[in-house]
Amino acid sequence: MKITTAEFIISNSEVAKCPKDLLPEYAFIGRSNVGKSSLINMLTNHKNLAKTSGRPGKTQLINHFKINNNWFLVDLPGYGYAKVSKKTKSVFQQFITDYFEKREQLVCAFVLIDIRHEAQKIDLEFMEFMGESEIPFCIIFTKADKISKVKIDSHIAAYKKQMLMNNWAEMPPFFVTSSTESTGKEELLSYIGEINEEVFNSNS
Repeated sequence: MKITTAEFIISNSEVAKCPKDLLPEYAFIGRSNVGKSSLINMLTNHKNLAKTSGRPGKTQLINHFKINNNWFLVDLPGYGYAKVSKKTKSVFQQFITDYFEKREQLVCAFVLIDIRHEAQKIDLEFMEFMGESEIPFCIIFTKADKISKVKIDSHIAAYKKQMLMNNWAEMPPFFVTSSTESTGKEELLSYIGEINEEVFNSNS
């Protein structure tokens, strides 16, 4: 799949105010400063579609971008700067929880993880929430150009080990990406294209 058009539609903090279109949505989320904006700009062939910043926590709202006029890319705030509380699952803002639990148009979420670091507790906890809530998701490892392939393989293996230890039957689908080198772009867009095809076929 090629992205020919990418248009910003709306920002808000309430799920009820999200677009009413019955188009498939793909949500992108990760810890602050994981390279989410750069990845979105790389995927959509836009330099400034998503605002990049060196300041963690820059994205504070649910941002909807309409892609090719037939699906939405949703840019969500990072969850790494909010207070962690297992009781209320507030490793991220309440409206993010609402989005994942109430948004019927969501067909797949992409959890972004900085491949340079070993398995982080907050990432594992967030994916645990996704699993418990039965929300389909994939992992996108970012910044693959920053370390060697040996380290990439080692860190992915560490995540797999941790997830299997936490009672996962298997590791979710994952993609290794680099925004500066466009690594993983085709694979990721092809995956979204295949899901879109299934969604549109089932609705026809």
